[in-house]
Amino acid sequence: MEIKRIGETEANLVFDLFDSYRQFYKQPSDKLLAETFINQRLSNNESVIFVAIDGDTPIGFTQLYPKYSSVSAAKNWILNDLYVESSARKTGVGRMLIEKAMAFAKGQGATYVQLETAVDNFTAQSLYEAIGFVKQEPETGFLLYKIVV
Repeated sequence: MEIKRIGETEANLVFDLFDSYRQFYKQPSDKLLAETFINQRLSNNESVIFVAIDGDTPIGFTQLYPKYSSVSAAKNWILNDLYVESSARKTGVGRMLIEKAMAFAKGQGATYVQLETAVDNFTAQSLYEAIGFVKQEPETGFLLYKIVV
């Protein structure tokens, strides 16, 4: 198995995975939307995508977005998407994708990698905590606010 960063010319490797990822989060399948979204992120240099490939078959991916911190004067990363095909889960693929993403962020001078997951996604939470991610509670001194626009 190989984990590699992809660019625009290899975007097709993640179209189906991205569509499956969205379905996992209760969104309807929409292959055109998946293709358009991924192509836009890569062509605009707005995200970094790593793909796990077993033989010739893509089996998982992670997508990172930059997040700038004025306080630390650093470009950090949000590990926004992580998806592994159900047949490849619990084989270490998710961990390898996260570790590749973390190594990339560190190499870019990031001070942290952040992620979010569904409150009921206990499998993912267990993996994140095993790797060393720490759940952020309001007592960290910062609250997260969001508004629908």
